[in-house]
Amino acid sequence: MYHDIPESLRALIEPVVADHGFELVTAELAGKVVRVVIDTHDGDGRLASCFDAEAAMPGAYTLEVSSPGLDRVLAREKDFSAACGREVKIETRRPIDGRRRFRGELVAFEGGRAQVRVDGKPIEIPFDEVSKANQIYHFTSADFAKKSRNSGEAR
Repeated sequence: MYHDIPESLRALIEPVVADHGFELVTAELAGKVVRVVIDTHDGDGRLASCFDAEAAMPGAYTLEVSSPGLDRVLAREKDFSAACGREVKIETRRPIDGRRRFRGELVAFEGGRAQVRVDGKPIEIPFDEVSKANQIYHFTSADFAKKSRNSGEAR
């Protein structure tokens, strides 16, 4: 989640990402691996240069940069707002109504609270309680339609 990014890591990465017109979605440090998710795949070489120049990681490290992908990670409040009306998976830090994992339609996101319809029942999940969340992508026949080489349109 965006709010879980250590401030020192965020301060190092976010300016580089923003300078290139992108937005930092989430970042994590797992041993000698730095995982960064931004809204596009460009910019990863510049991040590596920044890490090297600042000596942010002692010794060898791996930098992984990706886009949010089909099952888009929801890490910021604006991600939740944009996903309203779509199916989501949410995992919470502590149980809410006796459970920590929810899957359903994100009906609304207001005042820092996600309103999710799970099995036909409304559940309200505070943003601060979310440990992990993703939008669920549903494939359709259009996803598998072959495109014409000349026009780029589906056949």
